[in-house]
Amino acid sequence: MAFDTKLKQWTSLGLGTVLMTGALAGCSEPAAPADEAGTEIAQPETPAEVDPTAEANTLATEGGEGEGGVTIDAAYTDPVVYKAALAIAAAHVLAARDAYAKGETTAAAEMYAHPVSEVLFDMEPVFAAQGVADFTDLFTDTSAAVFAGESQEQINARTDAILAALDKAAESAPATDMSDAMVSAHVASDQIDRASDMYRLSLDSDFYETYLDGYGFYQAAERAFTQAESDITAENSDAAESIRAALGLLAEAYPTALRPDPMDTDAAALAVAASEVQLALSQ
Repeated sequence: MAFDTKLKQWTSLGLGTVLMTGALAGCSEPAAPADEAGTEIAQPETPAEVDPTAEANTLATEGGEGEGGVTIDAAYTDPVVYKAALAIAAAHVLAARDAYAKGETTAAAEMYAHPVSEVLFDMEPVFAAQGVADFTDLFTDTSAAVFAGESQEQINARTDAILAALDKAAESAPATDMSDAMVSAHVASDQIDRASDMYRLSLDSDFYETYLDGYGFYQAAERAFTQAESDITAENSDAAESIRAALGLLAEAYPTALRPDPMDTDAAALAVAASEVQLALSQ
């Protein structure tokens, strides 16, 4: 199904109204409360707290990049960029699945829907060029299923189907001289860097979604590395070791899908670990 028909599909699922009323907020943005009387909600005289990721997202959309911070033009030829876009989508659904298990229904539904607008919509022409069929129905259907109150087992099965579709799309990544192992290592590095950034931003914000974004990026980094760990280790043992070290720190920073109190992991140490991964991969 083409992306320009998505609003019709969402409407049939009951998601169209949700989207138009702002209940599905942007990533790391809290949903605005609905006015019970259906009238316009008055704006507060003092400015509301600003989403700490808003500036980063704005900068990421400049220069032909999608909202998820992916340089779309590069995805046509660079398998790291192509697979990083898929990893961003995976990060959202992994976080959504675990948030749902913790009772965070609204956040989970939002996280399942976000990848469509944040990265997959912009990636549509790239997927088409690579012969990848549209699979975004899986995301919107799962978001609707969360709102409908499906069981955790059902949501887990839907999540597995999404991850399988993402893995299938990854098989159509553009060709490169870089080995599959090193592509996976660079994707893991990208997700580690994102998780580190989101943790730092979470320290300055009470937004649960900011933390949940970071948790998802950590989970996606671990998934990308685990899928190719033996090959990465064989080709670049230093990079593999630095990735393991960074993932170890992220495991402490993001123990569960629920935001810990206090958040006492050293953000500077996370940033250093992310940089060490990048350095190891550059050598």
